[in-house]
Amino acid sequence: METKVLHIKGMSCSHCVHAVKSALSALAGVHEVDVDLDKGKASVKFDGSKVGETQFRKAIEEAGYELTGMSDR
Repeated sequence: METKVLHIKGMSCSHCVHAVKSALSALAGVHEVDVDLDKGKASVKFDGSKVGETQFRKAIEEAGYELTGMSDR
């Protein structure tokens, strides 16, 4: 199990938080998502053998936001 922090641009309200959380949670291999609107970040616990940055980026972009970076917390 891995945990990464995704830096997300474009979130401005609780609807945005819900949209990002839903998009990431729907990915196979994602176990937990916690979105922080104030910091513009999402903490994601996932199985790295099933999902990674490419899928995270696509899900976030399809929800209408931008993944600007990814870090280890």
